[in-house]
Amino acid sequence: MKYIKEIERVIETKVLVIGGGTAGFGAAVAAARNGANTLLIEKGQMLGGMATAGLVGPFMTCFDDEGENQVVKGIFEELCRKAEERGGAIHPSKVDNMSSYCSYLSTGHKHVTPYMSETLEVVMEEMVLEAGAKILYNVHLCDVLTEGEMITGVLVSMKEGLALIRAEIYIDCTGDADAAFYAGARCVSGDESDGTMQPVSLFFEIGNMDREKFVGALEEKKAKGELGIPFNNCWSWYVKEARKNGDWTLVRDEVGNYEQPIAGRWKINTTRMTHIDATNTEELTKAVMEGRRQVQELMDFFRKYVPGCENLQLLQVASVLGVRETRHILGRYKLTAEDILERKHFEDAVCTFAYAIDVHDTEGNGGVLKSVNSYYTIPFRCLVPEDINNLLVAGRCISGTSEAAGSYRVMPCCIATGQAAGTAAALALQEGRNPGDVNCGALRETLLEQGAVIWD
Repeated sequence: MKYIKEIERVIETKVLVIGGGTAGFGAAVAAARNGANTLLIEKGQMLGGMATAGLVGPFMTCFDDEGENQVVKGIFEELCRKAEERGGAIHPSKVDNMSSYCSYLSTGHKHVTPYMSETLEVVMEEMVLEAGAKILYNVHLCDVLTEGEMITGVLVSMKEGLALIRAEIYIDCTGDADAAFYAGARCVSGDESDGTMQPVSLFFEIGNMDREKFVGALEEKKAKGELGIPFNNCWSWYVKEARKNGDWTLVRDEVGNYEQPIAGRWKINTTRMTHIDATNTEELTKAVMEGRRQVQELMDFFRKYVPGCENLQLLQVASVLGVRETRHILGRYKLTAEDILERKHFEDAVCTFAYAIDVHDTEGNGGVLKSVNSYYTIPFRCLVPEDINNLLVAGRCISGTSEAAGSYRVMPCCIATGQAAGTAAALALQEGRNPGDVNCGALRETLLEQGAVIWD
């Protein structure tokens, strides 16, 4: 079937950021602050992606593995400080591991950032607009037009109908590498060896429990040294009982509960939908419906088994799935787990990170959680597709192996790679170059001047 339509509306900009999640937020702020005429388009009606519409939280650690030094700052640090000023976050420097804010986990969970999703979406909007970028919501990416190895425009669906957006430089912050994929860039879905992807989750928030009983039960286990150890994480002892009674059908054996800045309000990360390709519409639909079913089962579990939850309320369920992995672009460099664990030196490093390699098991229960060697860096080349010259990619779909993505997929790093991509785009316009060929020395210097952390 052939469909032909005259496109009457054409929108022009210098830098187009596609996707308003955490990576797109960082990219738009950075590009605009560095002087580029920047447009950010988002298919939903809020910024933040997983952090807001997905209710995912807290931000995983932005400190080195020892928990001594903060390694993600810049735009991320500004966001944390501004949200904290509103009472909607707690700065990570004030949060220890084995606490209610990190589900009493230790590895990779020291200095997480608890936040209120509704605070973030407001602060993110303000930061993007104050930087001078423009935001358009309800804009759905339909296709990407190319000539040779250059993007000539993106076709989008808006309330007014179809439109074409033209830019000199494009930044794919879709999380799924949608723009790169539509443009013909080579991508790998999930693990290169077999195509498997990490399971998806549907977050939700609860409140109206007796916090003293709820936290007291966990603190009692912690005091006895019976919490945060393998096979005895939050409420796993009740999960075992509920499974025996037929009240628990989930593949997981524990509950991930993360308290927010408002005492007694928690984000729950427990649902698991396995073998889901989140780039497939039918599978996405199946997963989100199953997620909602699991949320109801979990509410029944809390009320029946968990101390202080007899009158528990379901406050809200995420409007989008929490997706950990889909496509990875094939970039000029592919980051590996070995690079991370061996702390490989990169002359073109543009950000520093240290979250553990956290690969959730394909079957949904357990997985691999490896601490890194203090910290690692990500080279700019991971943000540059091999085969599209005026495109950069930021966020979890940058170029790396599935195992390496288990670390850099989390949101502080997405903001950091977004800041790097946005800065590179603005500098490339000033230099009259394709973004992948920007002067890396100047890029690194600008990032450092604007608060980013880049360690050797």
